[in-house]
Amino acid sequence: MSKAPIIVPTMAEYAAKGEAPDILFWVGCMGSFDERAQKITKAVVKILHHVGIKYAVLGTEESCTGDPAKRSGNEFLFQMQAMTNIQVLNNYAVKKIVTACPHCFNTIKNEYPELGGHYEVVHHTQLLQQLIDEGKLKVEGGSFKGKKITFHDPCYLGRGNGIYEAPRSVIEKLDVELTEMKRSRSKGFCCGAGGGQMFKESEKGNKDVNIERTEEALALNPDYIAVGCPFCMTMMTDGVKNFNKEQEVKVMDVAELIAQANDL
Repeated sequence: MSKAPIIVPTMAEYAAKGEAPDILFWVGCMGSFDERAQKITKAVVKILHHVGIKYAVLGTEESCTGDPAKRSGNEFLFQMQAMTNIQVLNNYAVKKIVTACPHCFNTIKNEYPELGGHYEVVHHTQLLQQLIDEGKLKVEGGSFKGKKITFHDPCYLGRGNGIYEAPRSVIEKLDVELTEMKRSRSKGFCCGAGGGQMFKESEKGNKDVNIERTEEALALNPDYIAVGCPFCMTMMTDGVKNFNKEQEVKVMDVAELIAQANDL
């Protein structure tokens, strides 16, 4: 029996009723338009729906945060994109934002305040940890029980904002063997997509960054490579395909692991 589709409410719909949700789920460009990252978005929505949090998305009112423009050196374009978003967010009096993209997380949290955008910004792994700690989200290993998982730290989550424990704490709740790559936490290694690199050709060198990082992950012989960023998802998935390991090693977002374990 198929599950009923989840209808995701928008901020405009809440405003029309004179109400406000507890959190705004910021989907991000990758989560909206990238076919693989859309599955991460759906996993987050399933979890939010499951625990009964009042949430909403901006829908067509959401625009790019401006992160790629800023990292690529176009400060003018960044400020134009940021100011547009801040105007929309402030019009809805948004207070708390949850996002599955560390790039969006970092930009809204650390760079929007100087342009007039002041919000509590939470990465989805932090929210998952909080929900589990509060007993609102029960997690059992299910098909992941006893599997070997290694977590790749997203740059803007880890080294950029010092968040290392939340994703690992959530993964460990699955009753798995969590193994660390030699470069992890504060010594983590980029997936190769940051700084606008996602949208341009590789520069001349000995090896692509994502291939080097995937080699480190595969050296542990994991069943799963867990990520907390849609950019990392693309780069690590491409890396696994490069070594023809996609049948043996799956790349999954932390939210997808939790949603699947809970059969959501």
